[in-house]
Amino acid sequence: MTYLASQPKKTLYALLSILSIFPVPFLAHAQAARTTAALYFQRVDHFDEVAREPAIAQHPNGTLFVAGYGSPEGQPLQSVPRLWKSSDGGLTWIRVNVGGETDGALANSDVSLSIAPDGTIYFASMQFDRRTLEGVHIVVGVSEDVGQTWKWTMLSKKRYDDRPWVAVAPDGTAHVIWNDGTAVYHTSSRDRGKTWTVPQGINPDAGSSFLSVGPKGEIAVRLTPISASGNKYTDGIDLIAVSTNGGASWEKHSAPGKRDWAPMDTPAATPRWVEPLAWDSRGNLYSLWTDLKGIWLARSTDRGVTWQTFKVASADSLPYYPDLAMGPSGKVGATWFSGAGDSLRWRACLIQWDQGRTQPRIVLSPPMPTMSWTKADEPDHVLVPTTAGEYLQPLFLKDGTLTVVGPIQDVKSSHYGFTFWKFASR
Repeated sequence: MTYLASQPKKTLYALLSILSIFPVPFLAHAQAARTTAALYFQRVDHFDEVAREPAIAQHPNGTLFVAGYGSPEGQPLQSVPRLWKSSDGGLTWIRVNVGGETDGALANSDVSLSIAPDGTIYFASMQFDRRTLEGVHIVVGVSEDVGQTWKWTMLSKKRYDDRPWVAVAPDGTAHVIWNDGTAVYHTSSRDRGKTWTVPQGINPDAGSSFLSVGPKGEIAVRLTPISASGNKYTDGIDLIAVSTNGGASWEKHSAPGKRDWAPMDTPAATPRWVEPLAWDSRGNLYSLWTDLKGIWLARSTDRGVTWQTFKVASADSLPYYPDLAMGPSGKVGATWFSGAGDSLRWRACLIQWDQGRTQPRIVLSPPMPTMSWTKADEPDHVLVPTTAGEYLQPLFLKDGTLTVVGPIQDVKSSHYGFTFWKFASR
C-alpha cells in the first residue's frame, strides 16, 4: 500500500533523551557558505513491514531498491532480510524475494546496498541477538538479474559481529567492512560475489562507521571508538583509513573536526553512530559531521591528509545522525536530525560549488517531522516520536534528483514501512 503526497502530514515530534551537551571547540579555518532558497519535495509513503534504517540504491536500468529491517515493538525480530523495488521512479513499490534461511538469507539488523556498473546488486546485513544485545554474524547477498535470484554468503560468524557496509568500485570489485569489537575487517570480491577474500583487519578495537569507494577504486573507511553494537568503547579512535590498492594496505589520518565521543547511552554526549564519507568524480573525499555549533562538511583533495572545512548550517538545537551522498557535477546531498522532544526535526540539504566560486551554495529543506513513534520508558508508556535509527540515507538519482528514504513506524495506526522523498531546488 502506497500513499503519495506533496506536503508532509502533521505529526507529533520525536522524544530523544538528551540531558546535556558537552561544548565543542569552534573549528578554525572554517569557510562561510551561501544559503539560498529552500528545497521543495514530494513524498511517497509505502506501508508494509518495518524498514528501520532503510538503505537505497538505483540499478543502471533505473530500478530503485530499498532495504530495511526490524519488527513492531514487543515482537521477535524476523530473520529475513527485507528488500523492495520500484520501476516507476519511486511512485509504487513491491517486495523482492531474497530467499530464506535455507538459502543463507538469515539477517535481522543493519543493512547496506550497493549496485555495480554492470547491474550486480550487493546486499549486506547482520544477525543480532536481542536477548544478549550482541551481533551474531555478517552475510551478503548477490543478485545478477535485477533481484530475481540471490546467492548468499556468510562472511563472518563471530561474537559481536556488527555494522556491515558494502560498496562497489567502478571496475566492479565489491568491498565489505564490519567490526566485532576487536577490529574492523575488510573483504572483497572480483567475481560478482562467487568468492570473497580472507577478511583482513584495518584497525584494532574500532567501529566500522562508514565505507565509500572512489572513482579510481580508492577505499575510505571511517573508524570510530564505538563498536560491537555499542558493547565496546575505545577512547581515542577518530580516524579515516584510505586504501589505494584494493585494501592490501591502509593509510590512516585523523578525521577533520572535533567530536564529543562517549560510550553508548551516555546522557551528556551527542548521539553518534554513523560518520559518513563520500568521494566525488575527481577523487576528492568528503566528511560530514555535527557538533553543538552546527553541521560541518570537510573536503580533502589529497585523500584525507589535509582538509578544508565549511559550515553547512547553524543549529538552534543539537544536530546529530548525519548522512551524506555524492551527486553529479560535484553536488553533495546531506541529511541530519536536530533537537529533542517536541523540537525534533530532520532536514535535507543540497550543497554545490558553483563555477568560479570558492564557497558552496547551500539549499535547505524546511524542517521535516519524523514518521515513527516508540513507547516511552515512563510508567504510562506513552507513544512518542523517534528517529527509528541513526541516519536518513540520501541518494542522487541518475537524473540528478536528490532523494531520501526514511522509516515509518506508526505503532498507533499499525502502519510500518518507509517514506521515499524527492527534493528539488526552487
